[in-house]
Amino acid sequence: MIDPTQWKQIRKLINTTFTRQFHVAIASVDSDGKPTNTPIGSLFLNCDQTGFYFEKFPSKLPKSAQNNKNICVLAVNSGRWFWLKGLYKNKFNSSPGIKLYGTLGISRKATAIEISRLKKRMKITKSLKGNAYLWGDMSVIREINFTHYEEINLGEMTQ
Repeated sequence: MIDPTQWKQIRKLINTTFTRQFHVAIASVDSDGKPTNTPIGSLFLNCDQTGFYFEKFPSKLPKSAQNNKNICVLAVNSGRWFWLKGLYKNKFNSSPGIKLYGTLGISRKATAIEISRLKKRMKITKSLKGNAYLWGDMSVIREINFTHYEEINLGEMTQ
């Protein structure tokens, strides 16, 4: 179980990741037992150690969920200034990334609140042509239950 204070920090780090690179990577295991990674641009964390992503494009994650529901979300703060400042100081002010472990839940129709959260996040791209294609018809989500996490460890720079 993740402490509520830690969960708040995890949510903050995930939101920072989306402002920098618009996606996280979700690792899963396919039906042959091979690892696979899926970039997801629509992961949202709730207040209760759960989350969801919109399942419009992912094809391997739903298949993986049939045999092995375990996943690992990798979110890295790849902001240029974050890294340059950390390299200059030989220390990061906050964690450069996190691995969130959990299990895939059910796939279901998105609620109005979930769709509004997506629209709010993608508001900055609303006037661009690709916005309607990528995020215009999002109606199905996959629930995720998170169990534990690991911060990215880069030795003395993350102590």
